[in-house]
Amino acid sequence: MTTPIIRIREVHKVYRVGAEKVHALRGVDLDIQRNEFVAIMGASGSGKSTLMNILGCLDQPTKGVYELNGKLTHSMDSAQLARVRNEEIGFVFQSFELLNRATAHKNVMLPLVYSRRHFWGARRRAAESLRRVGLSDRMDHRPNQLSGGQRQRVAIARALVNEPSILLADEPTGNLDSKTSDDIIALFKKLHAEGQTILIVTHEEDIAGHAARIVRLRDGRVLSDNPTSQDPIHQDYVRRSLEAAQRAASTEGVTA
Repeated sequence: MTTPIIRIREVHKVYRVGAEKVHALRGVDLDIQRNEFVAIMGASGSGKSTLMNILGCLDQPTKGVYELNGKLTHSMDSAQLARVRNEEIGFVFQSFELLNRATAHKNVMLPLVYSRRHFWGARRRAAESLRRVGLSDRMDHRPNQLSGGQRQRVAIARALVNEPSILLADEPTGNLDSKTSDDIIALFKKLHAEGQTILIVTHEEDIAGHAARIVRLRDGRVLSDNPTSQDPIHQDYVRRSLEAAQRAASTEGVTA
């Protein structure tokens, strides 16, 4: 069996709020294989944002093991974690997080400034990353000159420019309309088909349905972990959506 690109064992995260302890994660186990496309779901307070922060090396577990691409991250210092974030992880956020005064090209180049591997040839690599997401003709545009979907594509290009081991997307369609969301998900599926490992945090069942696997959290624990085609909650959602569409079509037929 192949070694997973992400391996988490008995991960706990405890925050202190005054005199109170808040247990955000309670013994999470998770394996992600290379080139998987996984959706992480859960209600507010389920622990999904905390898990994403730990996966992205933005935070460390209180207890437990986190191994990313063969590196034990849970015991790293801040400089080592910063290097892992730069070289191993690409981040895509709901709010894009672009520099408003910089062009798309300069926004995508930014991670390369801190890269030991890819500093030389940064302009060429950034241009190639923008081409990969279909924005070769928007390199010199600033964020306020781009649509929401184009801004998210710039953010994805920036996440990809260092050739990360994993792409972490936190509610990447949350600020987009339905048509633009479909375009962004189609881009994620294209990147997955090219070999990129993708983890997406979302509360939307229709978005999660594009992933091959759905991990659900509740109260800081893994509630379920299934292939999307076998996830009972998602399959019930698909059934109800189909029935609603059939009723709508039937009503339109009667009205016509």
